Amino acid sequence: MGELTVSGRDTVHVWVCRTAGGRPEAVDRLLRRAGSALLGRAESEVTAGRRPDGRPWVRAAGADLPVSVSHDGGVVVVAACRAGTVGVDVERRRALPAVALARRWYAPPELAWLRGLPEPARAEAFLLLWTAKEAVGKALGRGLRDGGLRRPMPLPGQARGLLRPVPGRDDVRVGHPVCGGDLVLAVAVGGVAARADPGGPRVAVSVRCG
Repeated sequence: MGELTVSGRDTVHVWVCRTAGGRPEAVDRLLRRAGSALLGRAESEVTAGRRPDGRPWVRAAGADLPVSVSHDGGVVVVAACRAGTVGVDVERRRALPAVALARRWYAPPELAWLRGLPEPARAEAFLLLWTAKEAVGKALGRGLRDGGLRRPMPLPGQARGLLRPVPGRDDVRVGHPVCGGDLVLAVAVGGVAARADPGGPRVAVSVRCG
């Protein structure tokens, strides 16, 4: 269990499942688990599905639970938060042409920051920004449409253990919980939860399935 150690009136819960089985079955299982845990109902009472735009939904006893889903290869991630919108994104750490990709997709300040890092650190830095942009886009309900990759993010650094405000959006926070040596995970929260406390909400990460 990893946790972003900041206070807040609610907690963003993240379930990370490594699965060799079918991805839809794993997503459905984790969505039902999230609904059961946070809505206080048996998993058999929880319904889950996807809206026409692809966003997931979870409901039990007439109550809706804000959720988000991401997957990469054999990893499925579900995030849920009772008090506001939520977004999650996961990528496996891997070698990639970080500067070339950042030159194409990122704003000039982010490219400059990336180029200033030692070469061995650039691939992970690129993925930290990418996952943050994806998670924030999901929390906003827009994904990466309308220039989402150009949306400024707080630059990763010593404050990686915190949910931090997104530049220009006092209603959205984003952070990177630690959830396994081969994964880069970002979680974003918006609305009530992001404004509830100057420190933002906590993020509890359970790297378990089952």
